[in-house]
Amino acid sequence: MNIRDFMQTNGIHYLLVNSTNEFLVEYNTLAQNSRYKLTGFTGSTGEALVTPQTIYLFVDGRYHIQAENEVDPNIVTIVKLQSLENLIDEIMARVPENEVLGVFSKKISQNKALKLSAKRELKYFAKDPFDEDTNYDNNGDILIDTKYTGLLSEDKISNISANLSNDEALYITDLDEVSYLFNMRNFTRQPYSAKIQAKAIIMKDNAILFSGEKLKTLDDFLTNVKHDVFVDKNNINAYEYNLLGDRAFEMKINPVKLMKAQKNKFELEHLKQAFEKTDNAVKAIREYINNNDNLSEFDIAVQLAKEFKNQGATGLSFAPIVAKDQNSALAHYSKCSKDEIITDGSLVLIDCGAYFEGGLATDITRVFVKGEPKPLHKKIYTTVLKAFLNAYNYGKTHNQRPLYGQEIHNFVKNYFANMALEGFVFNHGLGHGIGVNVHEYPPNLSEREIAKVPLLDGECFSIEPGLYKQGEFGVRLENSCYYKDSNIHSFVKMNYEKKLIDYDMLTDIEKEWLSEFEVI
Repeated sequence: MNIRDFMQTNGIHYLLVNSTNEFLVEYNTLAQNSRYKLTGFTGSTGEALVTPQTIYLFVDGRYHIQAENEVDPNIVTIVKLQSLENLIDEIMARVPENEVLGVFSKKISQNKALKLSAKRELKYFAKDPFDEDTNYDNNGDILIDTKYTGLLSEDKISNISANLSNDEALYITDLDEVSYLFNMRNFTRQPYSAKIQAKAIIMKDNAILFSGEKLKTLDDFLTNVKHDVFVDKNNINAYEYNLLGDRAFEMKINPVKLMKAQKNKFELEHLKQAFEKTDNAVKAIREYINNNDNLSEFDIAVQLAKEFKNQGATGLSFAPIVAKDQNSALAHYSKCSKDEIITDGSLVLIDCGAYFEGGLATDITRVFVKGEPKPLHKKIYTTVLKAFLNAYNYGKTHNQRPLYGQEIHNFVKNYFANMALEGFVFNHGLGHGIGVNVHEYPPNLSEREIAKVPLLDGECFSIEPGLYKQGEFGVRLENSCYYKDSNIHSFVKMNYEKKLIDYDMLTDIEKEWLSEFEVI
């Protein structure tokens, strides 16, 4: 399919091509990822803009190097977004004011469509020519036991519907929220996911789950529903929002999102058990690296999946990163190459996680070295370790409550800025929420607006400082944590690599903090 033929047929010169599918999921399959089909870039996020002169690919700091390695520079021009640069502004800077921008209405949130339409005229297309036939198969959907969820789905729904009047409804379109609300998961439909593929309408006395073949009736339902329907503009696509028309009202606060973010004692207990198993899998892979020679990144990734399976995992929560030496400088390196062989002195970064029977994701990053490390390995590793320890204990050292994700991120950013780092950079957010999906919001630890909110009891999130230098290596150390009783606690108990730590760089209090992670 020639995208420029499509544009010419439809009378447009500028077209936005998305990475998402109609459910607006972050981790889309490449088979449903139109941006990938257009550019060849495999990263989980990043949009493309087709113009008369070129195809622009917009990627954040996690993917700057990966994009360079994957796209043809004769066809695709990479726009490397910096931490505070706005994607919408950068797209619009490349679309002349008198031009119309084409968008695929099922692939873009209503919120993003509104921001674009405030700057340029939009032309909506319901059909994306890159799309293959959608499969609404719900085989494999299962109900999660309440010993993991703590609440029946009926109880969760009642908590929501109790605040609705008879002529009001809530339309839930985010797959994480639907999976959470109905206590359902699917561990087999798509790799690296536990979400069911469904949407839901919650009314005063009824809740309707649209999954499987019933999803095909959704357009008619939305067109004919008589209720005032409250929607989250960040999660509903522009196509469905337009079907609702003047019956759509914006949620000021999304009650499902907030309920899902604050894990109850049953969910926290499940995560503690899941992370103990995750620690065991990562400990086993460290022994595998230490005790075997001529291993490739691919060999380690295959063994890692086996170790998680040995621990009882139902599947991985994302495609694991196994990156040696220069590849570890790519924050989201994804190849796990058969040709990259671990040799004496190789640094290996492993970022991985899994799902277990309770259906909540785990996430951890550790860095190992085969044989003896170089002095620079130890310096950067210890610098990142110090950043983690100080971020993890930020509330204690600053005697501050509540804690804000943005403030902790900025502390780490400034901490790195004041160090002599020899070209190593910190180019991503400090942390993300964790739940049904390995990335969820709230909470968030970054310099973005969404991180200007206090951490709440039961919220689960990563703390993952990292330093990267293209052509050298990268170090990221990630612990998944939770906020409870006004303090941050770590799910991860996996220790750090003693031979990579320069203990002379640690203060006495940092050594004391480090002792919490010396049990494995």
